[in-house]
Amino acid sequence: MSAAIQPTPADSAPAIELDGVVKDFSVGLRGMKLRAVDRLTLRVERGHVFGLLGPNGSGKSTTIKMILGLLDPTIGSCRVFGVPSNQVESRLDVGYLPESPYFYRHLTGRELVKFYARICGLKGTAVAARVAEVIAWVGLTEAADRRVGTYSKGMLQRIGLAQALVHNPRLVILDEPTAGVDPVGSAAITELILRLKSQGKTVLITSHLLAQIEDICDRVAILDRGRLMVEGSVSELVGRRDRQALVVDKLSPEHLRELREWLAQRGQKLESIEQPGARLDQIFLERVSPRAVDAERKEP
Repeated sequence: MSAAIQPTPADSAPAIELDGVVKDFSVGLRGMKLRAVDRLTLRVERGHVFGLLGPNGSGKSTTIKMILGLLDPTIGSCRVFGVPSNQVESRLDVGYLPESPYFYRHLTGRELVKFYARICGLKGTAVAARVAEVIAWVGLTEAADRRVGTYSKGMLQRIGLAQALVHNPRLVILDEPTAGVDPVGSAAITELILRLKSQGKTVLITSHLLAQIEDICDRVAILDRGRLMVEGSVSELVGRRDRQALVVDKLSPEHLRELREWLAQRGQKLESIEQPGARLDQIFLERVSPRAVDAERKEP
């Protein structure tokens, strides 16, 4: 079991601290216990983009709910910027986008974001400007005055991002933010996350799109059956120091033979020959105009 993390003063505390967290649920009439999270100790530093990964049922959503103060740990503690997550103060600086957001369908996108701005305590004439700003960030300015009920799945995710950012939180928690979003929209969300990082925000993200996680995250943690399996920087986890890859112009059969002989003389061998290619998402984005995102809109 990991050593207990000592509470840190709020002004210098990590964005998120989980110390030996256990979460059990009662199941059935006999009160049997289902352990969703098992002795999880984790730190998310300020200003980092942190990926929380794992298969379905690994405990990611339960962990997020404890961070948000929606669930209390059975054992252990959870703090946000040094404040226990079961205190209201811990949520004042947090923006949250759930995996499948449900919004009032009769409101327009602008009215929806303004509604959440008011809930988060924004007041005065600055509200309208801030609402317009975050709607522009997510690329929905042209659809801001349409009813949310006419939005596609991808547009709902993006208006959900806008409501999560409207009060300028220091910590943003995104649960599968690109679910149902096309590659153009996904690239825009990735760009927005990197923009948040450049502003000093902390972002906790869950996603099954591992290529996206690899591109944007500073560190990742992988959960399975409620337990932390591995945690570290992306470069530490994906890098291999026991091999090297060299990219050269295409070699003739004769030159390949000479290369194999040269390696053999030095006790090495050519493991494989591959032709590097562009990633599919790069090709897609090169061929599709960003304005094509409007095509995903449903007709009113």
